[in-house]
Amino acid sequence: MAAASLPKRILKEAERLQVDAPEGIRASPSEQDIRYFDVSIQGPDGSPFEKGIFSLELWLPSSYPMEPPRVRFLTKIYHPNIDKLGRICLDILKDKWSPALQIRTVLLSIQALLSAPNPDDPLANDVAEHYKSDEKAAIQVSKEWTQKYAQPA
Repeated sequence: MAAASLPKRILKEAERLQVDAPEGIRASPSEQDIRYFDVSIQGPDGSPFEKGIFSLELWLPSSYPMEPPRVRFLTKIYHPNIDKLGRICLDILKDKWSPALQIRTVLLSIQALLSAPNPDDPLANDVAEHYKSDEKAAIQVSKEWTQKYAQPA
């Protein structure tokens, strides 16, 4: 897709993510398709995901920003709000989306979700049940999966 035919907003957001990336987040558009971003998010300090760097993909539908980006984890992760296909249960990716939000906001929200798993609004029911029944053991599994599957930070 020629850059000239893309909305200026996507070009501006992509440029800002390159020049002024949030701490612990890297997002770069694909050379083949500027609507597709390769993303890496560092697990926040103090979370079961610290010391790990997680790969994600982000794709902007043609109706963006009227529709939210599509984002999913490519790195396996043990989290109640992220299923085994990498789909993410996050309100701003569904019913709380607003065209005023940006890619940057979405990525910061995903990083925050790593700090605060919410087993009461799960996408991975088995992981949520584990978090509810034995949070300490579930956090340990999250740490083990981070060491096993994520890139070291």
